[in-house]
Amino acid sequence: MRKDELTVDTRRVEETRKRALCLVSMSQELNSLVSSLPPPLLPSLYFFSRSPLKSLFIRMDISLAATSASTMIFYPILEDGVLRFDCSMEQHNEAYPSLSFADPMVRETPIKVVGTNPSPDFVPAFECVDGQQKVEFKLPAGTSFHGTGEASGPLERTGKRIFTWNTDAWGYGPGTTSLYQSHPWVLAVLPDGKALGVLADTTRRCEVDLREECVVRIISAASFPVITFGPFKSPNDVIISLSKAIGTVFMPPKWALGYQQCRWSYDTADRVLEVAETFRKKDIPCDVIWMDIDYMDGFRCFTFDKDRFPDPKSMAEKLHEIGFKAVWMLDPGLKREEGYFAYDRGSKADLWVQQVDGTPYVGDVWPGPCVFPDFTQERTRTWWAQLVRDFMSNGVDGIWNDMNEPAVTTVTKTMPDSNIHRGDINLGGKQNHPFYHNVYGLLMIKSTHEGMKMGNPNKRPFVLTRAGFIGSQRYAATWTGDNLSNWEHLHMSLSMVLQLGLSGQPLSGPDIGGFAGNASPKLFGRWMGIGSLFPFSRGHSEKGSTDHEPWSFGEECEEVCRLALLRRSRLIPHIYTLFYLAHTKGIPVATPVFFSDPLDPKLRTVENAFLLGPLIVYSSTSPDKSAHELSHVIPNGIWLPFDFGDSHPDLPILYLQGGGILPVGIPHKHVGEAKLEDDLTLFIALDKDGRAEGVLFEDEGDGYGYTNGEYLLTYYVAEMHSSVVTVKVFKTEGSWKRPKRTLHIHLLLGGYAMIKADGIDGKEIQITLPPEITKLVSLSENHYKTRLETAKAIPDIEELHEYKGIELLKTPINLKSGDWYLKLVPWIGGRVISMIHLPTDTEWLYSRIESDGYEEYTDSEYQSSGCTEKYEIIRREEESIYMEGDLGGGLVLQRGILILKNNPKLLQFDSSIITKDDSSRLVCLRVHPTFNLLHPSEVVVTFTSIDGSSHEILPEIGEQSFEGNRRPNGEWMLVDKCVGLSLVSCFDTNQVSKCIVKWAPCIVSLELWSEERSIAKETPLRILHSYEVRKNNM
Repeated sequence: MRKDELTVDTRRVEETRKRALCLVSMSQELNSLVSSLPPPLLPSLYFFSRSPLKSLFIRMDISLAATSASTMIFYPILEDGVLRFDCSMEQHNEAYPSLSFADPMVRETPIKVVGTNPSPDFVPAFECVDGQQKVEFKLPAGTSFHGTGEASGPLERTGKRIFTWNTDAWGYGPGTTSLYQSHPWVLAVLPDGKALGVLADTTRRCEVDLREECVVRIISAASFPVITFGPFKSPNDVIISLSKAIGTVFMPPKWALGYQQCRWSYDTADRVLEVAETFRKKDIPCDVIWMDIDYMDGFRCFTFDKDRFPDPKSMAEKLHEIGFKAVWMLDPGLKREEGYFAYDRGSKADLWVQQVDGTPYVGDVWPGPCVFPDFTQERTRTWWAQLVRDFMSNGVDGIWNDMNEPAVTTVTKTMPDSNIHRGDINLGGKQNHPFYHNVYGLLMIKSTHEGMKMGNPNKRPFVLTRAGFIGSQRYAATWTGDNLSNWEHLHMSLSMVLQLGLSGQPLSGPDIGGFAGNASPKLFGRWMGIGSLFPFSRGHSEKGSTDHEPWSFGEECEEVCRLALLRRSRLIPHIYTLFYLAHTKGIPVATPVFFSDPLDPKLRTVENAFLLGPLIVYSSTSPDKSAHELSHVIPNGIWLPFDFGDSHPDLPILYLQGGGILPVGIPHKHVGEAKLEDDLTLFIALDKDGRAEGVLFEDEGDGYGYTNGEYLLTYYVAEMHSSVVTVKVFKTEGSWKRPKRTLHIHLLLGGYAMIKADGIDGKEIQITLPPEITKLVSLSENHYKTRLETAKAIPDIEELHEYKGIELLKTPINLKSGDWYLKLVPWIGGRVISMIHLPTDTEWLYSRIESDGYEEYTDSEYQSSGCTEKYEIIRREEESIYMEGDLGGGLVLQRGILILKNNPKLLQFDSSIITKDDSSRLVCLRVHPTFNLLHPSEVVVTFTSIDGSSHEILPEIGEQSFEGNRRPNGEWMLVDKCVGLSLVSCFDTNQVSKCIVKWAPCIVSLELWSEERSIAKETPLRILHSYEVRKNNM
């Protein structure tokens, strides 16, 4: 056990007693289990009493035949194919309760083994060193890795490493290793198409290292069990099995699957209503309007600003009248202010997270000094749920829990490790913050979910959360956090949504259009085309950006958004059915294309497409080509393209799998307009045997009647005999009677061709195939091409010279050689916006195009000349780039960036300020790189000064300056203790007169200043410095 964790003996006694009682109550089943287990799994159970408590203990000793001391013990749990691994029986008994399992006792309870060979295909090796448990799985060559929860970067995770530590990761990049949620989970797809799931069941910071091919390494504080799922015959089966353990997604109300519009912030009730009414006037489907923090009175949760939102209930009623729902934000940080009712009640009940001395922890968030509810206690969760219940009376339809990592305005962006949570025994007891950090958001949304049920027992709660842990899908949807308005983040959004789905959370989506920055019309339209088909579909943007509503980018973009959202409206019956299957059976909603054929290795890296059941959505995430101009990697089998007469160059392409039936409704402005009696359309693609099947779930769209059989689940089948296709209902479930409605059949033939027939739902409908199918297909292909040619494509940004923010949307220049991969934007200060060390896959620097990153200035003032001017590339080679920026007045800033051929580990910057005329100017060259803190609580800056003194600069907000003999002696290091790496910066002390360390939330600037002096042609200012990554000395 780590020294920074508190132990409570009573917790151990109570937990062991509970396990004993549980196993005793199962004695008959255990006797049968013992007799069924072969020697390698045979447990020896014995009982003893322990004075003075006389509590009953059970200890299970498990011996493994033919295994070394470094392999783990195991036994089966949950169902066939699921195993629990522990390093030893002692560590088995030391493990804390599971917070990921829906029923924690399932993890503790062995099951009977079916069959004669229960031994696992893959037994992990382990090592316990210095309180850390290291687990390793070696898998066959050709294995691909996926999952890892909310993770940026590629869909196939080989070569990547993540750390589960919930982090407010505003503007994250593809190399960011810790985001807002923690899923210590890997889905391994084996070369034969089978799949294995690996879950490290620990709440603490966990390193999931996939950098070596076909090897899974997991490192976290001891002790924790590892749960494996499979190998099963397909990835789909693994996800279903995982869902049996961690729980399925809550059943969302149907309105929550419609499009949703948000902004930080629609800052008055009048503005909220104006936006809602504009959607209706423009016939653009939308179901939800969101209220960010500015609706509150001084950012105090559970309050309303009396001037800007004087009557929230009346506003909500007006929204309801035109078919909108209202979702409101609630953060965990509550203002420390006497007289504020939430603070007073919580203080009286002693519900706050504490400091070591037992006083409430106070940290700065939006309202200023805040206290934080200790959600690890049931009494706190009940108190919060009651606040939510009362809040619901204001016309609240849904709640948005933000900042619940928990985020605090510190360098680490969270509260200190030393803080104390007085957790309930069944969660882990009284612990320091690192134990509960990753589940703080999970416990908050559980409480919010319960509060919404209390406030309206007849409605399904809808909660959206930023932070979460594996299992959070039981209570809330999620989004992928504060992304950027650029093409890279558009592309990443597909993989991120899919990774969350592969980790048990099917209800997710990005901020469509990007949260931070200004989207271009084409970027926004393309993002809407894709995002309208994500499981959770919401547009959101930050304060200070241009408006990001569908009509904000010109007529062409508005039309694309309208078409995209009409598509979603038509597909709501299908998407709702997928969520019913996800809720009841654990079947994932949106999946990677390789789910259709796990044997095909080329499908495992397809990142611009995804499956919605039998439907493939193929998109373009590049500004240069439309989806129809790309070469699509299509799975084996029959896949037929189709549309709704809405094909457009800026919309994705849809394919229906042979053997699939897709139920489609008529488009509505909002979900509430739909009626059971509305016409229903079935799109049908026959398989090679002339058969297809599909399913449709229908109920009230809200409430819990479906749990009592109040629904209609229809299984449709289409079969071809000779040239006649018969469509009929072959099975139904539920107590609802079939409504009287028209059923339209669209039988796909290929090439966008289809033949149609109408009938009555529930009656057989027959279609006779025409003899000239080839001619029909050719004609339809021509019509499709004509639609694309005549459609008004969204203009390229180059055509929009007046558009604000065009310079932010240009494609960065790449410099990749040796150990380094950089991205640069010469047109804004020659800025470096990404700096990745390839051998360790660490992104030391990642920034927005217009700020931070690597900058240089020519004055002592922050962001003086040099950081915004346009730089020209004067020479470009494979391993180097040279730029010049004209600063005016005869001054030029020259910069060379080199990855040295003779030393590829070294990244060198050679910068100078020169003058091109005869004038003399007083200037100072400032090198201002802003580095990401990959693990803010475990970094320091270290160096030895010229005078020989040693320095270790801890991450505390503010800056420290070092001049004279206190300067680093030509080298200083940014040390990350978590990953065991240091970024070493070397420089010439003759060129540097001052060094500054400046900490801010999750970033640090390591500045180098030249002397301030006059320069002439013969006497330029120069700073030559370099970067190298080294392993820390152990």
